[in-house]
Amino acid sequence: MRACPIVLIALSLTACAGTRADRFPSLATRPGERIEGTLSPAPASPPPPPTATTGSKLADLRAAALAAYRTFGERRGRAAQLASAAQGAAVASEAWSVAQVALAELEAARSAAMVALADLDALYVVAADAAVPSAGSGDLDAITALRAEVTGWVAEEDAVLAGLRGRVAG
Repeated sequence: MRACPIVLIALSLTACAGTRADRFPSLATRPGERIEGTLSPAPASPPPPPTATTGSKLADLRAAALAAYRTFGERRGRAAQLASAAQGAAVASEAWSVAQVALAELEAARSAAMVALADLDALYVVAADAAVPSAGSGDLDAITALRAEVTGWVAEEDAVLAGLRGRVAG
């Protein structure tokens, strides 16, 4: 007797399912969804024309990196004094906190030089890609020389920061 109500409920649910299925679209693949034909790549668009000559870009990037390097140099002495004063101080003490702020100011100046270096890297990639392998490229040579100069400045700043961090380490 108990099986009869369960069978009736199952049959009624099956009947409902049949009527609802008619209201929804089929999930079968439609003709427009079939893959046909061949794929041809879109034609390559030329890079946008430069807004300034490479020489003026390099001059601007050198000026920005040099300004950052000089700012770093101006802040270096104060940061060194504060790092020395914080040497051996407890973490989160007044001397330690002030030294951390001075180090953050040095890192901000270094970051400005890193932005110029990243822009130089981007110019280098474009110039290296455009250079003819057997012939030299004046732009590539100029970019390489400036990259070496800015990389030297950044390496010097990294060494200073590492030394100062070593003094303040808690």
